[in-house]
Amino acid sequence: MGILSDIALGNLGAIIGQAKISAAGNTDEQALKVPQLYPDWETLEEGTYLAAGDRVNDQSVLYRVLQGHQVQASWTPADAPSLFTKILIPDPEVIPEWEQPGAENAYSAGDRVTHNGKTWESLVDHNVWEPGVVGTEEQWKEVEEEKGV
Repeated sequence: MGILSDIALGNLGAIIGQAKISAAGNTDEQALKVPQLYPDWETLEEGTYLAAGDRVNDQSVLYRVLQGHQVQASWTPADAPSLFTKILIPDPEVIPEWEQPGAENAYSAGDRVTHNGKTWESLVDHNVWEPGVVGTEEQWKEVEEEKGV
């Protein structure tokens, strides 16, 4: 017998299984706190059905499924933007570089990004505009980075 008994391993398996079921209802922010509850793309078998709203990890990036489909090797999350959307704020404690979002993964009010050497905060939800561009003053504001963050 190893460190854990067969009963303990069975209980642990049940707990993990229940956590995975519960994780399906997580928001993106909640999902980012427990990415290990979502399957890795590389471990999914071809033909596995992914429903809209499911999440998968691919190369340490969490993606949300946009439309239901069966897994095909050539339809990776990074290569199939009609099927998957990258969750753009992977760690709320780290200010990432701005990426052009789509309608499915736009920035939310309060999200911070860096762009062209400056830090920006989104003033609105569903923000797909580039920070600092003329005409985006009501979508983004430049902020000073807080020291010690």
